[in-house]
Amino acid sequence: MYAVIFKAEIKKLDKAYTDTANRMRDLAMDKYGCKDFVSVMEGSQEISISYWESLENIKLWKEDAEHLQAQALGQSIWYKSYKIEVVEVLREYGSANT
Repeated sequence: MYAVIFKAEIKKLDKAYTDTANRMRDLAMDKYGCKDFVSVMEGSQEISISYWESLENIKLWKEDAEHLQAQALGQSIWYKSYKIEVVEVLREYGSANT
């Protein structure tokens, strides 16, 4: 399994951002097989982590036309800066309640 970690410093949030973020999450999960997608904000910082079975699905998601359009809006309107890390999950464990 792989995880995509997206970290950003927020410049501006608006309704279009919220709508786009929700749409991108749905698209990743429904069309590209994303297994889980978690996002949190604190102050001007955002971090999102999505989980994937394959690097190929991550690549297809990254190149999706609608996602490319959302990325352009993020770069020009919503984010001061961002960083993306693609990592391999080597181990997973937790309590019975997770």
